[in-house]
Amino acid sequence: MGFTARVAAFLVATVTSFPALAQDVTLIAREGGIVLSGALQGYDGEFYRIQTSYGLLTVDGQGVICEGPACPDLVAPRAVIRITGAGDVGANLLEPLFRSFAAKRRLIYEDRSDGAYAAALLDPDSRKELAVVSFLPMSPDAASAALAEGAADLKLSFLPDAALVGHALALDALAAIVAPDNPTPEISTTSLARVLSGEVTNWARIGGPDMSIVLHALEDDTDMQRALTARIGAPIAAAVLHPDQQALAAAVALDPWALAIIGRANIGPARRIPLTDSCGFPLLPTPLAVKAEDYPLALPVLILAPKRRLPLMTREFLEFLRSPAAQEVIAARGYIDRSPSRQPMTADGLRLINAIQGAGEDITLADLKRLVDLMDGADRLSLTFRFEDGSSTLDTTSRENLADLAQLIASGRFRNERMVLAGFSDGSGAASANLALSLERAGRVAQELAALAPDLPPEALPRIDGFGEALPMACDETAIGRQLNRRVELWLVPHFPDSDAPSP
Repeated sequence: MGFTARVAAFLVATVTSFPALAQDVTLIAREGGIVLSGALQGYDGEFYRIQTSYGLLTVDGQGVICEGPACPDLVAPRAVIRITGAGDVGANLLEPLFRSFAAKRRLIYEDRSDGAYAAALLDPDSRKELAVVSFLPMSPDAASAALAEGAADLKLSFLPDAALVGHALALDALAAIVAPDNPTPEISTTSLARVLSGEVTNWARIGGPDMSIVLHALEDDTDMQRALTARIGAPIAAAVLHPDQQALAAAVALDPWALAIIGRANIGPARRIPLTDSCGFPLLPTPLAVKAEDYPLALPVLILAPKRRLPLMTREFLEFLRSPAAQEVIAARGYIDRSPSRQPMTADGLRLINAIQGAGEDITLADLKRLVDLMDGADRLSLTFRFEDGSSTLDTTSRENLADLAQLIASGRFRNERMVLAGFSDGSGAASANLALSLERAGRVAQELAALAPDLPPEALPRIDGFGEALPMACDETAIGRQLNRRVELWLVPHFPDSDAPSP
């Protein structure tokens, strides 16, 4: 079926309940003085959208009286939530998320799937439809076109889109997979890149037996394959292509000399082959490493929305995705949830080894001692901040992390703890310049936090510190390693200010 036909079918399946849209109405201000006439485009229970001689306007329904045969009943109409995009994500997450959302709202969830996912949310007393939900998998370009044409409301994706508003849904980790009986013990990121580019074609060159590598991949127009290509900067020289991750994992599991990249949530019967950086340090897709984007092949799972006002039920669902109930669903389905995790700094011995072995000539013993002194007794929170390439703008995931941090601080989550925003750099350039740059990055995050939460008192905000290149996450020999090393971490240090007060 072509794109036009699929969009037409999508629209027919999810037509709204308005029988009189695009008919003339008049909106009269309750306090008098303002009258707007035009064609009604929509009403979501809160706001009218009306095409007037001034253009398309959005008007708060509480402030006006609607006159004309096209005026809707002053109750929220049935919400239509049409989702498109990455098929694997939709198949794994949408049904349990909407079931949980319905349970949270004490609504009846009714499955209406017939091949493609579809459901309805009903009032528990009257069984009136409050929302209908549908999902149609599409390629990234087709999904973006559907949103632009008004044929869809939300898009699932692994790639951000500047033309759309991004909401971080979950996290996934790309993993290299092989068959369970493949004897190769591990693979480095540099070797993996050479295999994916087609430069290395024999297992013997990466520590395996003398057999040809059979490279499998997703089809080029799938969302995850686009994200992987963008991450490594070049197309994958795959010999065998698959339409989805389930088919990819099944094929690799049956071929003892196959290799592929897949999402952590969809490894299935295949085996994840351990990944190391170019210096040999293990790169583990643990929840904290993935949440902090320390794992180099971590990917955000995004839900993208057009830059227009969405119906109330749709906005409430997007807000629900940040809740603990939604995050529990996400974790249960094999993805990494976005709830903050914490870990004692001293529990990660690999980072301390990196700090010592990776220290350049400009890093002194005093620098390392200052770092270790602060790490002693501190926990690291998974909220980590990175910037878009070549800019001082926080990336999409970091902006979401900042909003989460502001909420945690406001709720008193870190009582009796001192927060430290610790900035780090890669090893390029002079150590003194890197130290200054790391401190500047930590300061930038603190400024963004203060702007986002202006009601927070200064004493509730984190202090900042910078350590330059003193605590590398990975080797600086690769672009990915340097990107991992440029970051701002959030550390929590025990602090009991009340204990310093004199006894009465």
